[in-house]
Amino acid sequence: MKLVTIFGGTGFVGRYVARRMAKEGWRVRCACRRPNDSPFVRTYGVVGQVEPVFCNIRDDESVRATVRGSDAVVNCVGILAEGGKQTFQALQQEGAARIARLAKEAGVERLVQVSAIGADENAPSQYARTKALGEKAVLDAFPDAMIVRPSLIFGHEDEFFNRFAGMARMGRVLPLVGGKTKLQPVYVDDVAAAIQMGVLGKAEPGIYELGGPDVSTFDGWMREMLAIIKRRALIVNMPMPIAKLMGSGFDGLSTITFGLVKPPLTLDQVRNLGQDNIVGEGVKTFADLGMHPTSTEAVLPDYLWRFRPSGQYAGTNESAENLRGSGRNVKGGENRAGFS
Repeated sequence: MKLVTIFGGTGFVGRYVARRMAKEGWRVRCACRRPNDSPFVRTYGVVGQVEPVFCNIRDDESVRATVRGSDAVVNCVGILAEGGKQTFQALQQEGAARIARLAKEAGVERLVQVSAIGADENAPSQYARTKALGEKAVLDAFPDAMIVRPSLIFGHEDEFFNRFAGMARMGRVLPLVGGKTKLQPVYVDDVAAAIQMGVLGKAEPGIYELGGPDVSTFDGWMREMLAIIKRRALIVNMPMPIAKLMGSGFDGLSTITFGLVKPPLTLDQVRNLGQDNIVGEGVKTFADLGMHPTSTEAVLPDYLWRFRPSGQYAGTNESAENLRGSGRNVKGGENRAGFS
């Protein structure tokens, strides 16, 4: 039975990859920082098929021990905000380089690196710069690697639509940074399917930009989300200069409290939100993998229903209201007929 090691295998994307590879009959090693907190991945296969293991990707020996015996390696590690030693450079650049170098050293056959659309060494955000530098380091060590660059990823466990739906449930205002920035959300299991093809050798090496079938602005996606959860909220697009001041302020507060206060918004995130996040021209995409990405409308209602005023009973209540309305219309029609 072949073995795939997934760094970040208990995270949002990693768990979907783990489930798919287990169904393929592979043994799956999910490398993470807290394996004792992630027993759920064991249920993806038969007893002993999927195992969470500890790994610190900032340490050579830890990574070397983790990749030993692997036929394929997937690196899903990434962060949206820094904290302590978990910096963009340490994880997304140096960590990616370390995994690729030691995977090649261990004789691993295939490597898939998860990056992000917008990865650019000259990008305004450190997040995007370190993603690009990580890609470069991976290809230097492992030239025939597959690199996937997803756009904003959505799915049941996402921290995007769930977060803003929660905000809409709690209040009447949705403040946005980069409201006119274009986004092309991609379904998490579609990303996992693309990675699966790379692991199985069914995808050519190279860089793939992965986006869903629809493109809209940030505030456009918020309007779609509000329609799904059947709530009203005032969408406020925050001017970039103000957003940058707020991000800097939150960064400073986090620094002086030694990380005890987690910033709800960082300056680096503000810079990243100012850039469109859509598939570029002349790049490999889902089409090159023979895949048709899933639309948001096919998935969002499946997990955002809990934010509706009536939760899972919203559809039932609507049907009952429509039935009562139909009854009133029928009665009114009979009265009008009687007077004619």
